[in-house]
Amino acid sequence: MAETLHKENKVIEDIGAKFKIEGELQRERRVWVTVDKDNLIALCNFAKELGFEHLSAISVTDWPEEGTFELTYHLWSYSEKILLTVKTKLDRANPIVDSVIPVWKENAQIHERELHELFGVEFEGNDDLAPLFLEDWDGPPPFRKDFDWRESVRQKHYDKANERERAYYD
Repeated sequence: MAETLHKENKVIEDIGAKFKIEGELQRERRVWVTVDKDNLIALCNFAKELGFEHLSAISVTDWPEEGTFELTYHLWSYSEKILLTVKTKLDRANPIVDSVIPVWKENAQIHERELHELFGVEFEGNDDLAPLFLEDWDGPPPFRKDFDWRESVRQKHYDKANERERAYYD
């Protein structure tokens, strides 16, 4: 365990020295860092140089009360068996961030398409943000916390004038 913690602390130290940010040892084999979106691509390239060659996932957390989205990139090092979690915040009203396709190629493309479709995040440099799941969708991004799915269903699938469906409006 001491050897693993040494490796994790070395990752935190290397990233901190290069980007002037503090990392966190979340638990054994898990390191978290938060970076400004302007330094995201540089940090991802550096992480890849450190051996974090696999982009496992990208996720979004919606913080409407803060007016932000938090993007979380999960990067895995096969050689060191460490998961590096890179977080960055975006303005929720204008959620634009550079694509990580130049770093992780096609592996990043599908994740970015999904997050664009479900949250409305724009990934600059990703030229295929076509829908994955919601081909005929014309509403707002449905995974945002302020999306009222009940109202959307009422409007699209029920008729208030229909006596049997009127209950869905009460």
